[in-house]
Amino acid sequence: MEQPAAPAVPHDPAEIRLTITSPEQMRELGRRLAKLLRSGDLVMLSGELGAGKTTLTRGLGEGLDVRGAVTSPTFVIARVHPSLGDGPPLVHVDAYRLSGGLDEMEDLDLDVSLSDSVIVVEWGEGKVEELTEDRLQVVIHRAVGDTTDEVRQVTVTGRGERWASADLGTLAA
Repeated sequence: MEQPAAPAVPHDPAEIRLTITSPEQMRELGRRLAKLLRSGDLVMLSGELGAGKTTLTRGLGEGLDVRGAVTSPTFVIARVHPSLGDGPPLVHVDAYRLSGGLDEMEDLDLDVSLSDSVIVVEWGEGKVEELTEDRLQVVIHRAVGDTTDEVRQVTVTGRGERWASADLGTLAA
C-alpha cells in the first residue's frame, strides 16, 4: 500500500548570528549583504538607538554602488539612492515616525518602483511586512546604558521562499 504524502511543512527560516565588534565591521557586513540582494528585496532593520542600523545601511549602499551619502533618513523619512551602475537603487526608509504602515509608505511618492529597488526599512516591524512575504530581518542588539562597548550581536533571518535556500553563511567572513 502506498504511503500518504507528508503534510507540507513551512521552510524553517534561513538564519545566521554574528558578533560585530566595530563600526567598520558593521559596514563590511552591509557590503557583504549587498552581494546577496537584488531588485525587489526588502530588508527590515531593528535595534536600539545607536545599534548600527544606519552604519549597516551605509555598507549596503557601498556594496550596491549607489549615489549619495547614506545617512539616517529620520527627518525626511525616506531617501532614494540611484545606482551608479546597472544595479538597483537603494530606498532607505526610517519608519520610526510612521504609524500607518504600508499606506504611509505609498504616500511617500518615491520616484522609483519599489519592485525595482532594494528597500531597507529601519523600525519597520508591524508596518511594512505587507510589501512582501520574502524579506530579510536584521536584528542588532547592543549593550544599553552608559557604555562604550562596540560589540553588537546581529541576527539575520531570511523569510519566505526567496530566502529559503539562501546561503547566509557568506555573511560570516
